[in-house]
Amino acid sequence: MGSAILPDLGTEILVPVCALVGIGFALVQWLLVSNVKVAPGGGRDSSSPNSGAKNGFSDYLIEEEEGVNEHNVVLKCAEIQTAISEGATSFLFTEYQYVGIFMFAFAILIFLFLGSVEGFSTKSQPCSYDGSRTCKPALATAAFSTISFLLGGLTSLLSGFLGMKIATYANARTTLEARKGVGKAFITAFRSGAVMGFLLAANGLLVLFIAINLFKLYYGDDWGGLFEAITGYGLGGSSMALFGRVGGGIYTKAADVGADLVGKVERNIPEDDPRNPAVIADNVGDNVGDIAGMGSDLFGSYAESSCAALVVASISSFGINHELTAMLYPLIISSVGILVCLITTLFATDFFEIRAVKEIEPALKKQLIISTVFMTIGIAIVSFVALPSSFTIYNFGSQKVVKNWQLFLCVAVGLWAGLVIGFVTEYYTSNAYSPVQDVADSCRTGAATNVIFGLALGYKSVIIPIFAIAVSIFVSFSFAAMYGIAVAALGMLSTIATGLAIDAYGPISDNAGGIAEMAGMSHRIRERTDALDAAGNTTAAIGKGFAIGSAALVSLALFGAFVSRAAITTVDVLTPKVFIGLIVGAMLPYWFSAMTMKSVGSAALKMVEEVRRQFNTIPGLIEGTAKPDYATCVKISTDASIKEMIPPGALVMLTPLIVGIIFGVETLSGVLAGSLVSGVQIAISASNTGGAWDNAKKYIEAGASEHARILGPKGSDPHKAAVIGDTIGDPLKDTSGPSLNILIKLMAVESLVFAPFFATHGGLLFKIF
Repeated sequence: MGSAILPDLGTEILVPVCALVGIGFALVQWLLVSNVKVAPGGGRDSSSPNSGAKNGFSDYLIEEEEGVNEHNVVLKCAEIQTAISEGATSFLFTEYQYVGIFMFAFAILIFLFLGSVEGFSTKSQPCSYDGSRTCKPALATAAFSTISFLLGGLTSLLSGFLGMKIATYANARTTLEARKGVGKAFITAFRSGAVMGFLLAANGLLVLFIAINLFKLYYGDDWGGLFEAITGYGLGGSSMALFGRVGGGIYTKAADVGADLVGKVERNIPEDDPRNPAVIADNVGDNVGDIAGMGSDLFGSYAESSCAALVVASISSFGINHELTAMLYPLIISSVGILVCLITTLFATDFFEIRAVKEIEPALKKQLIISTVFMTIGIAIVSFVALPSSFTIYNFGSQKVVKNWQLFLCVAVGLWAGLVIGFVTEYYTSNAYSPVQDVADSCRTGAATNVIFGLALGYKSVIIPIFAIAVSIFVSFSFAAMYGIAVAALGMLSTIATGLAIDAYGPISDNAGGIAEMAGMSHRIRERTDALDAAGNTTAAIGKGFAIGSAALVSLALFGAFVSRAAITTVDVLTPKVFIGLIVGAMLPYWFSAMTMKSVGSAALKMVEEVRRQFNTIPGLIEGTAKPDYATCVKISTDASIKEMIPPGALVMLTPLIVGIIFGVETLSGVLAGSLVSGVQIAISASNTGGAWDNAKKYIEAGASEHARILGPKGSDPHKAAVIGDTIGDPLKDTSGPSLNILIKLMAVESLVFAPFFATHGGLLFKIF
C-alpha cells in the first residue's frame, strides 16, 4: 500500500506551527485595528512627515464633519462603543453561567452512561472492531469522552466570547474610519473579522491536536478507543453553540423587531436613532447573536467534521497500521487552510484597495474565489504528501480500497460545493440582483405581497444548494464511503478563517452604522456605513449557507459513524421502527423553529410595549431633549433570551437520549435521517428569505437606482412594507434558520457519543414487548 511522504515528525511540527501562525496573524491584525484611536486627539501628529497612513491619509480627520465638532463626535463614539461592549459582555457572562451549569451536569451524564456500558469495569475488553485484540476499558472511554466534551464546550464558549470582544472593539473604529472614505472603513471592519476568523480556526485546531496527543499517552496503540473518546470534543462544541445561537438570536431579534416596529414604522424616525430606547439593545444583539453565535456554530462544525473523519479513519488502515500522518490528514487540511486564508486576507487588506461603494461586494466575493482556488492547490499537495498512494477505508463492516487522488477529489468537491452554495446565496440575498429587486418591487402593493414574494424566493433558493450537497455526497461516498463525506465537509470548512472574517465583517459594519447615527454624524457617513452593512448582510447570508451546507455533510458523516459504532448492519426505512423515527425526525425542525420563532415573538412583544411606553411617558423624548432608558430594554432582551433558550435547547439535547433509551438505535437512526433531510431545507429557505427581505429594505433606503428611488424614500408606503418584511425575516435569518444546522449536527454527534450505551441498554420499549 505504501506510506506517506511526509514523516510523522513533520506532521507533529506542521499542525501546531500553522495554528500558532494563525494566532500570530490574528494578533497582527488586531494591532493594526488598534491604531485607530477612539479618543480625541488620539491620532498621530499630522505635521509629522511619517504620519501618513496608507493612501496618504493620517489617523486624523481629513475633512471636518459638516457642523459637527470632531472632539464631541469621537467622545460620543467611545461612549456608545463602551455601552455596547458592556451590554454584550454582561449578557454573555449571564448566559455562560446557565450554560456552564448545563455543561457540567451533561458531562456527569456522559460519564455515567458510557461508564455503565461495561458496569464501570476497569478491566481491558475486546476491541469493538477487532475481537482478537484487547482495548482500554469502557470506563476510560467514559472519562476521556467527558474530558473532551468539556474541552470542546470551553473552546466553543471562548470562540464566541473572543469574537464578541473583537467586534465591540472594532465597531466605533470602523465608524471613525468611514469619515476618511469607504475603503478605510472596509479595511478596519474586515481586519477585525479576520482577527476572529483566525483565532477561532487556530484555537480549534490547536486544542484538538493537543487533546489527541495527551490522550495518546494513556491509550497507546488503542487508536480506536482514543478517537472514540475524542468525539466528545465535537459534542461539547455544538451543544454550547446551540445555546449561543438560540440565546443570542432571541436577544438580537427581540431588540431589532421592537426598535423597527415602533421607531421606524410607528414614529417614522431613522434606524439606530438615539431617541429609540431599544437601539443599544439592538446593537448589543448583533454582537451576541451574529458574532458570538456564529463563531461557536462554525467551531462546532469544524470540531464535528474533524471528529467524524478521525473516528472512521481510526478503524481504517490508517488507524490499524498506526500511520500518524495519514491519520491526522483532517488536521493537516485545516492547517494548510489557515495558511491559504492568511494569503487570501492580504488581497482584501493590502494588495488591492477599495475606492468606491460598488467595489465592496466584489472584493468580498474575490475572497471566496481566491481562497477556494488556492485551497484546491493546497489540498492536492497535502493529499500527495500526507497519504499513501493506496489505502483502505472502513465501509460498514468491510474495508474499501481508496487511492490518494480519490480522497483529494472528495475534499475538493466539498470545497467547491461550498463556493457554489455561497454564490447562490449571494444571488438570492444581494440587492444587486433581480430576485431581491423583485421583492422590493412587490412592496408597491403592501406588506402582504412582499411576504409572498419573499417566501417564494426562499423556497426557490433551496434548489441549487441541495443539488450541490447531493453531488458532494454522491462523489465523496462513491470514492471513500463515509470518510469521504467527512473530509468533504472539512473541505467546505477548510477556508473557515476567511469565511468567518467575511461573516463577522457584517455585524461590525452594522454596528458602525448605528454608532454613526447615534453620534450625530453627517448623512454621507451613514451612506458609507449603510453600503458596508448591505454588503455585510449578503456575506452573513453566505456564511450561513456555508454553515448549513457543511452541517448537512457533517451530520451525514456522523450518522455513518453512529451506525457503525452502534453495530447496525442496515437501516431499512420500510421497517416500522425506522419509519416512525424518520417521520418524527422530519417533524423536529418544525417544532424547533416554532419554539424559537415564538420565543422571539414573545420577547419582541415585551420590547414593543416598553418602547411605546417610553415614547408616551417620557416628556421630550421624541423631540430629542430627553434621554431614553436604554437599560430597561437591554434587561428585557437579556431576561427573555436566557429564559426562552432553554426549551429549544432541551428539545435538541433530550431527543436522542429519549429515543435511544426507549426505542433503540434503529428508531434513532430514522430520527437522525429525518431531521437531516427536512432541517437542511428549512434552514436554507429561512436564512435566504430573511436575508432577501433585509436587503430589499436596504435597496429602497439607499435609492441607488431609478427603480429604488421610485419606491422610496424612507417613510414611504413601500418602505414601510419592506420594514415589515424585514421584521418578519429577522427571526428567520438570525434565530431559527442558523440554529437548525446546529440541531441536525448536534443530534447526530450526541447519538454517536452515546452509541455504545444505546446499543447495550437502549430499546427498553421493544425489550418489554
